[in-house]
Amino acid sequence: MNAPLGRRAAAEAIGTGLLVTVVVGSGIQATALTHDAGVQLLANSLATVFGLAVLIALLGPVSGAHFNPAVTLAAWFTGRRTAGGVPLRDVAAYVPAQLAGAIGGAVLADAMFAEPLVRWSTHDRSAPHLWLGEAVATAGLVLLVLGLARTGRARLAPAAVASYIGAAYWFTSSTSFANPAVTLGRAFTDTFAGIAPASVAPFIAAQLAGAVVGLGAVAVLYGRPAPAADQVTAAHPEPELA
Repeated sequence: MNAPLGRRAAAEAIGTGLLVTVVVGSGIQATALTHDAGVQLLANSLATVFGLAVLIALLGPVSGAHFNPAVTLAAWFTGRRTAGGVPLRDVAAYVPAQLAGAIGGAVLADAMFAEPLVRWSTHDRSAPHLWLGEAVATAGLVLLVLGLARTGRARLAPAAVASYIGAAYWFTSSTSFANPAVTLGRAFTDTFAGIAPASVAPFIAAQLAGAVVGLGAVAVLYGRPAPAADQVTAAHPEPELA
């Protein structure tokens, strides 16, 4: 990245915050418009797909558009021995920015819909099959993001990552949070997209386990990371996300 670290961290905070605003806000809007749970989930997932694609396209050239500690950690781990990898100092700046942005995004969504600014969610999501869903969703996301970067096709990230998250809303039991920062942020809102605080830690543990599985899949499918000069994307060598 050519931008200063402070600017890149700001992009991660803003991008993650707006992503959570889209997820939470569209959930509130959907429940206000219909009582059909399927239609609510459809509205929520479509808004997330469109919003995520725009955010990746807009902020990818600034920070890589990770918006996700699992992706940031995976990018650091795979690139720690290459010149084009994510430095540990970037991880130390990105992850707190993502977490703070996610909380701010939930508060903003609640404010726009005249909900209490902070009210812990009562939506319990504690069950082994949901944890498995999170692990699967995160593994697939890490494989997709790093696979695109490894094959020089990171320019496809806005459409590919958004499409994957939209699909994972429906094929995973957990509706695919796949993001520790987003999981934490959604605990601050007692609305459609919320998650009870007691469910947060197991979800994050499942996501991190899924990230490890995703890293293993990348190693099996693509081998060692290519030299930084070979990881050319439309704007930068870092993985773009979600």
